[in-house]
Amino acid sequence: MGELEVEKHVNYILSVEKKKDDFESIVMEHLRINGAYWGLTALDLLGKIDVVDSEEVVSWVMKCQHESGGFGGNIGHDPHLLYTLCAIQVLHLFDKIDVLDIDKVSNYLSGLQNEDGSFSGDMWGEVDTRFSCCAICALALLHHLDKINVEKAVKYIVNCQNLDGGFGCTPGGESHAGQIFCCVSALAITGSLHHIDKDLLGWWLCERQVKSGGLNGRPEKLPDVCYSWWVLSSLIIIDRAHWIDKGKLVEYILDCQDKEKGGISDRPDDAVDVFHTYFGVA
Repeated sequence: MGELEVEKHVNYILSVEKKKDDFESIVMEHLRINGAYWGLTALDLLGKIDVVDSEEVVSWVMKCQHESGGFGGNIGHDPHLLYTLCAIQVLHLFDKIDVLDIDKVSNYLSGLQNEDGSFSGDMWGEVDTRFSCCAICALALLHHLDKINVEKAVKYIVNCQNLDGGFGCTPGGESHAGQIFCCVSALAITGSLHHIDKDLLGWWLCERQVKSGGLNGRPEKLPDVCYSWWVLSSLIIIDRAHWIDKGKLVEYILDCQDKEKGGISDRPDDAVDVFHTYFGVA
């Protein structure tokens, strides 16, 4: 088994930010704050967060805030729950949450809850259990869960649970490992894990491991490093992580490294990116 190429991954992450004219950078312009969260958190996990100018990062994050209190994916972009959570998480990384007007941000987040307990991602109204997770996680970090109707939020998430034990984007939606992580983590934060059949869900999740050791997000799909996080984290939350072969999973992730230039890809020999580098390291 290989080793985690720590220094090369650090150099790769730092190089991405310097290549602002590259194709990868241009197509990610609308979600740059997500990219910042992925890259910075990976550096933190690798013990190298101190190589970053925290004041510069915090200043840029605050420039992404909209007058509504929410954050956009970049300066001048529209606010959204996804980007607002990433902004809060980045500020927490540097212990700078005090730069926020917490009431303003929490009011923005709570204002996106719908009557049925679900959350819209932004003013345009798209509903998804990802947004329930983002809102609950963000408000928990701000210590303002009391600003939403938690009981209704939990009820909506439970209504998205399927007969196979998994969860979908909306009630009746196909079970998907990413959505399962969102729903399970939101239920964990709200102290509502008793709504889950842990054995049934654990069985669905452990069946995501394929022969290579990697994990996929749905039946009959290819493995992908990012599901190493979505699936494994969910299994850990419900105390069923021992149901998969963790050694083979580690081997699969290490095989997805670019051992020359750094970075981690979705599958062995594919192009690396910050997204999969973060989830592989995590």
